[in-house]
Amino acid sequence: MGFQLKTAHQLVLKMRKLARQFRNSEDVKFSLPTVDDARPMDINEQEELVRSLEKMQAHQSLQWKSVFAALLFCYSAFLLYSIYQQTLFPWELRYHAYFMEDVDSWIVITADWLAVLACSMAIMGLFNNSKDHRKWIWYSCSIGLVLAIFWVYYMLSGAGVCLYVDHLLSESSEEVRKLRSYMYAFKAG
Repeated sequence: MGFQLKTAHQLVLKMRKLARQFRNSEDVKFSLPTVDDARPMDINEQEELVRSLEKMQAHQSLQWKSVFAALLFCYSAFLLYSIYQQTLFPWELRYHAYFMEDVDSWIVITADWLAVLACSMAIMGLFNNSKDHRKWIWYSCSIGLVLAIFWVYYMLSGAGVCLYVDHLLSESSEEVRKLRSYMYAFKAG
């Protein structure tokens, strides 16, 4: 019982210290304590501290959600530009041209639209205030996982083809090197 009382007293002291730091951070960085630390906080002080912490948490949460939503929005805008380019000028974008031999243009466009959908779902999940907001983020993750598998498959197959071509070229180079070693000096007589 004594240990729990000591721990509860320490918690109250820490809460008071946080409240003082929060109040002081708005006005002045360093000031003398205005409350006696040996005295427990009354209900109103505790309520004020909890309300201020809730307000600070809500503000910071909104800020970070806005930052990530802005990043996702910019990525979606890039994807829309990519879709526009692939639709009007197929394979002119370098990062799409790598897949020209392996994939049809409409598949690349569809994959980009799915990525825009995944970003939109993630943004909805960030700003939806219902208790099911995480389901939107999970839907976004699921679509993103499917897209990642799709692109990795084609990138790995492209890498495999590159390894094969590199192997053939190195064999050809080795044959030319052998031919050079078989050369003899010709004497004109």
